[in-house]
Amino acid sequence: MNMPKHLLPTTVVGSYPQPEWLVDRAMLSKSVPRTRMHAMWRLPEEHLEEAQDDATIVAIRDMERAGIDIVTDGEIRRESYSNRFATALEGIDIDNPAIIKSRSGQETPVPRVVGPVSRGRPVELRDMEFLRRNTDRAAKITLPGPFTMSQQAKNEFYEDDEELAMAFAEAVNAEALDLQKAGADVIQLDEPWVRNNPELAKRYAVKAINRALKGITVPTVIHLCFGYAAVVPGSTKPAGYSFLAELADTSAEQISIEAAQPKLDLGVLRDLSGKKIMLGVLDLGNPEIESTEIVADRIRHGLKYVAAERLIPAPDCGMKYMPRQTAFGKLKAMCDAAAIVRKEIS
Repeated sequence: MNMPKHLLPTTVVGSYPQPEWLVDRAMLSKSVPRTRMHAMWRLPEEHLEEAQDDATIVAIRDMERAGIDIVTDGEIRRESYSNRFATALEGIDIDNPAIIKSRSGQETPVPRVVGPVSRGRPVELRDMEFLRRNTDRAAKITLPGPFTMSQQAKNEFYEDDEELAMAFAEAVNAEALDLQKAGADVIQLDEPWVRNNPELAKRYAVKAINRALKGITVPTVIHLCFGYAAVVPGSTKPAGYSFLAELADTSAEQISIEAAQPKLDLGVLRDLSGKKIMLGVLDLGNPEIESTEIVADRIRHGLKYVAAERLIPAPDCGMKYMPRQTAFGKLKAMCDAAAIVRKEIS
């Protein structure tokens, strides 16, 4: 598969809205589940895979029709970006979750690690094969990052959290190697938690990420964000990342950052001059579809800090929590904006 040759290739962070006939979106909107949430699916088990396949084709076609150059499967089969993979591993007790309390006192059920973590079987391999069969565009698939997974589980087995993160990294790596063989053109690791716990991340996140990407020869991405707009309001988002410069030391080719909603100061990108930047140019907290001109301005602003051959326009984050027609409209505005700016600079 050929990656797009033109400058400013557009992509998505990963997820696309799941149809209301497939999932109970009201239930979904209340949380980002860490354990399994079977009750979210509207179809009985025997019809679920076929329904997910059909909804995945709809998502792929929407992305293609909007003009996205590097598409995903929309993560339609996932209850959250991380739990599909994390709960499929050996060593995890998913039937008896632990409860973790956040700083705000919110209680979240999380997987308990009760034995050695390993990948007994492929988890997203069929997803990737299905995506590869159903698009001739460049195809990307996402995996939860090892640091984030270690922070979203209760460790009741390993000596310390670093050992747990490294075990997750080996599982992610085994999966990524299979996804690469299945035709993935880009593999992305979602690591939003490096920002939640930067002190811990500074100790071993880069080591875990590099272990997870070992032997991967296709372009790789690390995605950071401040949380879904539906769950984390823009007014509470910081204006900068507490763990960004450190990512220069990862083997990932690209770093994906949320910049539109938090109005990020792009001066921080100087620390990442060796990387390509997947720049968030769609504010997913804004229920309106931005005009092409507004998005084009965000891309132009990005070009003041990042050379055109290193800039990849994208939404801020996954689009899972948005209405479908809004998600489609925003993607189309972004692709049209990238085309306008491409003409200006070529």
